[in-house]
Amino acid sequence: MTMSGPTSDFLRIAKERGYIHQTTDEAALDAALLKGGLTAYIGYDCTADSLHVGHLMPTMLLRLLQKTGGKPIALIGGGTTKVGDPSGKDEARQLLTEEVIEANKVGIRRTFDALLDFKAGALMLDNAAWLDQLGYIPFLRDVGRHFSVNRMLTMDSVRLRLERDQPLSFLEFNYMLLQSYDFLELHRRHGAVLQMGGSDQWGNIVLGADLIRRMAGGEAHALTTPLLTTASGAKMGKTAAGAVWLNPDRLSPYDYWQFWRNTEDADVGRFLALFTELPMDEVRRLGALQGAEVNEAKKILATEATALLHGRRPAETAAETARRAFEEGAAAETLPSITAALPAAFIDLAVQAGLAASKGEARRLIAQNGLRLNDAVVTDGTLSVTSADLRDGAAKLSAGRKRHVLLRVG
Repeated sequence: MTMSGPTSDFLRIAKERGYIHQTTDEAALDAALLKGGLTAYIGYDCTADSLHVGHLMPTMLLRLLQKTGGKPIALIGGGTTKVGDPSGKDEARQLLTEEVIEANKVGIRRTFDALLDFKAGALMLDNAAWLDQLGYIPFLRDVGRHFSVNRMLTMDSVRLRLERDQPLSFLEFNYMLLQSYDFLELHRRHGAVLQMGGSDQWGNIVLGADLIRRMAGGEAHALTTPLLTTASGAKMGKTAAGAVWLNPDRLSPYDYWQFWRNTEDADVGRFLALFTELPMDEVRRLGALQGAEVNEAKKILATEATALLHGRRPAETAAETARRAFEEGAAAETLPSITAALPAAFIDLAVQAGLAASKGEARRLIAQNGLRLNDAVVTDGTLSVTSADLRDGAAKLSAGRKRHVLLRVG
């Protein structure tokens, strides 16, 4: 490969937009992509009935792969969910019943229906199709012998638990074998040669590529996306209301629009590149806006990101609803305001703002989903409001639909 970088459309665009954290042999992957029709997959365990915004960046890669001529597979972990992925976890996941797993699969499919084109060749498969049929002794003889426990103990998902003296069950320890076997099965059944995922999956993905070389003599590649944090260092996708769900019955298109509208100024350009399909010239123009103009870029980000997932009409309806609420009826100059030093406890600020008569009443309102911060329902009674919550120098505290108070730093 030349110094100019990758020449395949997929890698070139993915790099330009900021999707890539690590790859194995990039030149070999680029060459495989240039042949056309490359098959790649991402695995998703069925731990909830909706994906959340943390799943969005890898899924955007599957979408890009299809748009550039590749064949994407969304692999649902009907089998591996019964084990539980220890990656990035301090304790074992709660094991789910098969009925719950099946219901979760149906919910997760909705995101893929929005972002992938199944009529044009995208696939959604379930690893239970092969994992549920495995015989324990044959699996250990055929697959287990290719794994070194010494190497497995160096993987972050295992090592971090052991270093912290946190329990790791034998069930969870087997997860990386099953994920590697998924890659092998998809290679054999569908010709998959690339597995993608979040950066915490790197070790597991590389083990799978090694297994394909050992057992099938085939070429296989790994690609991971970066761990996404906001400019202030917070984990992407966590709000006062909890996870930012992708299914509209878990989070309305309006609330999803508001999540993107509340992006920090410094993140606007990056998020436009990752979570919209606007041309990069336009992304760079919008990302360079400063001062009050950046608010227009945030609205474009919110509308484009919402349209991609929920459709253009719901996105524009959300934008119009927000415009009426903020620019007509609730312009910043017309709202009452308080000043306080930050960080500060949300319940203290709610009392200071007159939205609750006492801390006890504030906690009761929170339990009833009656208080909001920047239009997101507050569910945590211990929430601390920090400068990261300020939008254009203020945060909006609300009780019900009509009581709003602006918080400014005093």
